[in-house]
Amino acid sequence: MANDSRARLAFIGAGNMANSLIQGLLREDATPGDIRVADPVAAQLDKFQALGVTTCEDNGAAVTDADVVVLAVKPQVAGAVVSALPLSSGQLLLSIAAGIDIASLAAWSTEEQAIVRCMPNTPALLGAGMTGLYANAACSEAQKQSAERIMRAAGKTLWVAEERDLDAVTAVSGSGPAYFFLLMEAMIDAGVSLGLEREQATELTLQTAYGAARMALESDDPPAVLRQNVTSPGGTTEAALAVMADSGIPGHIAEALTAADRRAGELAREFGSAEG
Repeated sequence: MANDSRARLAFIGAGNMANSLIQGLLREDATPGDIRVADPVAAQLDKFQALGVTTCEDNGAAVTDADVVVLAVKPQVAGAVVSALPLSSGQLLLSIAAGIDIASLAAWSTEEQAIVRCMPNTPALLGAGMTGLYANAACSEAQKQSAERIMRAAGKTLWVAEERDLDAVTAVSGSGPAYFFLLMEAMIDAGVSLGLEREQATELTLQTAYGAARMALESDDPPAVLRQNVTSPGGTTEAALAVMADSGIPGHIAEALTAADRRAGELAREFGSAEG
């Protein structure tokens, strides 16, 4: 593989996640000439041409001489796309296709293919994402470092030791933004019912969510301690949290994440190969 800072990258699929990763890499001084993007829809490539990267409608041409091939397509078409790629054993296949397991990717390419499977989340579109990664045994340390560098362009990264742990990553962080959006919706609606204008309730809720996330990220204390620190005995916070506990919200959250974890496994079987 080429020097990590000059690895030649081929993105198969020109969607929002590919755009976010490429823009992040360019901000980190990646060379536009080392990046290619392929998509059968010519209009999808317009925004990439403005970035100075090479674009084409032929997947095969895009992967020629690439060190890393980033699979950024919908899971429903992943099998057909990977099977048609002229991959070599020395190339790293980096997959951000949701629900496609390593066994399927290997069946569609070769058993010797170096593969890293990633599970990013939508805040990656803002460079604030969280990505779980898993590498197969064919990956070298240099290839793992390249995969991590690429995904760090969209936020933070976390390696897992077992591929099945990516289902839990999906349940916690992959689907996680939606859980917080639901809480925000409920808080905004509650604020309106208490007499606030919707614009006021929205600003109060979103800034509070942002501030709480920053406190949790920047504090040495775990969230449980931070919660206790703002919960005065007999106060308003205690009254609200008591209702949440009595309603079984912590248990419901655990049940919800378990359902997401289970569905992630089902999707892998649904979209993967027969061998997977």
